[in-house]
Amino acid sequence: MVFTRSMTLDDEEFRSAAAAAQPLSARTTYESELLEKLKANDADAFDRFVDSYSGDVFSLLYRLTENADDAAELTQETFLNAYRSIGRFRGDSGLKTWLFRIAVNESRNRFRWWKRRRRERTISLDATIGDSEMTLSDVIADRGISPEEEVLSRERRAALHAALLDLPIAFREAVILVDIEGLSYEESAIALDIGIGTVKSRISRGREELRRRLKAF
Repeated sequence: MVFTRSMTLDDEEFRSAAAAAQPLSARTTYESELLEKLKANDADAFDRFVDSYSGDVFSLLYRLTENADDAAELTQETFLNAYRSIGRFRGDSGLKTWLFRIAVNESRNRFRWWKRRRRERTISLDATIGDSEMTLSDVIADRGISPEEEVLSRERRAALHAALLDLPIAFREAVILVDIEGLSYEESAIALDIGIGTVKSRISRGREELRRRLKAF
C-alpha cells in the first residue's frame, strides 16, 4: 500500500485536529464505527483513518526524529503496521494512543539504526507545540529588538538546542508525549508500554534535567 499524500512539515493537512485518544468507555461513536469498519477491511475506512490521524503521527515522529523525511517515512510505516495488526487491536485504548505506541516503536527502531551508524541528530526549534502555531523558539524568544536582546535570544536558542539534544531518549519521549502532544499519564504509559509510575518518573527527571541545563536563562 502506498500513500500518495505528500508528507511535509508545512502541509496544513498534517496539522489535523484529530480527536484526542480516549479510553474505551469514553470513545466517540465515530471512532467505534471506524474501528469496526477497519477490522472488516473496509478500504474507505482506512483512508479516513489515515486522514484523521496522520497529522498527529507525523507531528510526533518529527519531534522524535527531527527530520521531516524520516518522519514521513516512519509515518507510512506506522500506518502500514497498523493496517496489518488492526485485527489484533483489542480496544484497550483510543486509536490515537495505539498509533502513538506503534510510532514510538518505529522511532526507536530508527534511533537504534542511527546509533549503529553514529548518525548525528539535530533539534529543530521550528516545530510547533501541540495544536498551536507556537514553536519551541517562540517559547524562549525575547520579543525585544535591541542588539543585546537579540544576542541573548540566540544564546537561549543554542542552550535549548543543546539541552534537548543531550536529553536521554527515554526522557525525551515522555516529555514530548505529555508536555507537547498533551497525552495523559495513562495514555503515555500505553504508548510507551511502561507503567504510569515510570512515565511520571521520566517526565520529572526530564523536566529537571532541562531546568538544570537552562538555569542560566
